[in-house]
Amino acid sequence: MTTQEIPVLESKPENSQSSTPKRWLVAALVAVAGLFAAGVFSIKARAKEQLTLSAETARLAVITILAAYPRPEARSNELELPGSVQAYTESPIYARTNGYLLHWYKDIGATVEKGELLADLDTPEVDQELSQAQASRQQMVAALELARTSADRWRELRRTDSVSQQELDQRTSDYAQAQANLAAADANVRRLQQLESFKHVYAPFAGVLTRRNVDIGALVNAGNGGSGKELFNLALIDPLRVYVSIPEADAPAIRAGMRAWIALAEFPAARFTGTVVRTANAIDQNTRTLLTEVDVPNKNGRLLPGAYAQIHFDVPVNGSRLTIPSSAMLFRSEGPSVAIVGPGDRVELRPIMIGRDFGTSLEILQGVRANDRVVQNPPDSLENGQLVRVVADGSERKPL
Repeated sequence: MTTQEIPVLESKPENSQSSTPKRWLVAALVAVAGLFAAGVFSIKARAKEQLTLSAETARLAVITILAAYPRPEARSNELELPGSVQAYTESPIYARTNGYLLHWYKDIGATVEKGELLADLDTPEVDQELSQAQASRQQMVAALELARTSADRWRELRRTDSVSQQELDQRTSDYAQAQANLAAADANVRRLQQLESFKHVYAPFAGVLTRRNVDIGALVNAGNGGSGKELFNLALIDPLRVYVSIPEADAPAIRAGMRAWIALAEFPAARFTGTVVRTANAIDQNTRTLLTEVDVPNKNGRLLPGAYAQIHFDVPVNGSRLTIPSSAMLFRSEGPSVAIVGPGDRVELRPIMIGRDFGTSLEILQGVRANDRVVQNPPDSLENGQLVRVVADGSERKPL
């Protein structure tokens, strides 16, 4: 029975040794397959991350802007523009002779009539020169009388041939020269008398004294050149001139004789009526405006020269006007322009022509249409054809 059990026990180790290499092979294949699958998964994950990063970078590279349509300007017949109030006539008054201020009679704010005395000057040098000129004239009168007598005497002697014709001509010439010397002396006396009369300073026209620049005892020099000093400033304040610059687009509607009225901040409830009296009849090439003068009566003196005023005109409005915020304008070397969001959210830079400036907004005459989406607060780096992301869609038609 023992010999029969031995072959059965020896056959088991042979099967175990043959199956062991197979298990290791399977395990190795499984491990390689797992590593390959992990590598493929890692590569796919990295590719997905790269695509996500590229998409995010492209998204962040697009500028986000706010855009909306221009706002139509209300159709109104009233044109309001800033202007400057000036005296109708204003003149500085200078001394015409040298001297010292002896006395002044009118101070600032005084109303004076034409020819009214404003000040007196003390002119000792001119007085002495006048006395000297008058004495020289007396000498010329005496010399003229002597020359006339001599010429008459030699003329009688010539009739008897007691003297030669040459001697008579000499005496006649002396008499003519004495006459010329007296005429020069008379002219010098009149000049100095005129200078002496300038020691009294008079008002050249009726008005109000707006400045007095000298006081008693001050040295006064003649004229307005060099050290010449202005004594007074005289202004005619009834009526007043108001100068206003009319935009080129509205210039054809302004004509002489049309009515206008002005408003001042110090008189919020008052209107001062005026009349357009003249225009420059030419557009200023620097400002593209028409200089216009409006005369305003000022009998009670409520309006003051130099004041800032708003001038209102009743003019017809030609066509439709559009306005955009002042912050939407771009300052480029080519001139003012705006950024328009075109098809495909691509930027288009357009030059514009500006009408009136309302401070926070601008009137656009050319370059923008009512259906254009205008970029608000555009960055300086914005370029033509650049892709942008619009926050406010133009289809909402929200006004700027």
